Amino acid sequence: MARVTEYIKASIPYLILIAITTPIVLMYIMLFVASFSRTVYGLVPDQITISNWNFLLTGYIQAPGTGQVEAGRYPNIYIVTFNTFLLALTVATLEVVFSSLAAYAISRYNFKGRNLFLTTTLILHSFPSITLLIAVFYVLNILGLFDTLIGVILVKVALELPLGIWIMKGFYDGIPWDMEMSALVDGCTRLQTWWKVIMPNVKGGIASTMIFAFLSGWAEYIFILTFIVSQQNWTLSMLVASMIGEWRFVDYGQLAAVSFFYMLPVVIFFLFFQKYLLRMTIASKGPI
Repeated sequence: MARVTEYIKASIPYLILIAITTPIVLMYIMLFVASFSRTVYGLVPDQITISNWNFLLTGYIQAPGTGQVEAGRYPNIYIVTFNTFLLALTVATLEVVFSSLAAYAISRYNFKGRNLFLTTTLILHSFPSITLLIAVFYVLNILGLFDTLIGVILVKVALELPLGIWIMKGFYDGIPWDMEMSALVDGCTRLQTWWKVIMPNVKGGIASTMIFAFLSGWAEYIFILTFIVSQQNWTLSMLVASMIGEWRFVDYGQLAAVSFFYMLPVVIFFLFFQKYLLRMTIASKGPI
């Protein structure tokens, strides 16, 4: 009886995980099945077709209800995909560089206003992005960066930087001072110590920061919708939104195919780097 009780207790977490993940898995399965179906009703397609994926060959989305590519309705999907990768990778790279430098200074230097700076960055990160649209619009317009991916990239980096600083600071705090002091005694400068000694020991923080920044950049929509006008500067989020926004009807099969195409790189990226998320820090105790 005691063994059965222990078995039940051990099974409870797995049952909870199964109950939570099953609807999510079914959602992805339905999306995949719908991308090969003419009509979307459930897990079993009524007619299997690959016409929904014709955009991989032509590079363009077919107009709803016509089955034809209409010039000017949708941009080339490969250009849009390149823009999405460019946005996500640039945001991730810049955030890792700036947050690594800023977090090191905050972690190692006890300057005046240090705690106030940390608190302020956390508060600024908690502001909803939509409340800053008007102010950011004026700034980008004055700088001549409106309707450019560079402008969106700079805005994303600035808004995501506080989170990156907090993540990297936790990893820096977990490195003993003795390791750094030994390098300084041996003749290394502060910059050399940071690059050769500290950075190799915070790879988990770098990876975690890059993952969060990449996913945020890949999924960005509100700034693209607000600050991007030209179709050649669209990202995949804007393309999917434009397909949903058709005023008459939506080609759900093609929409499912494009949505799955949009989602697949992120799933692969996450599965490849998910091990680094398990090394996130708890407070200042260092990596798990």
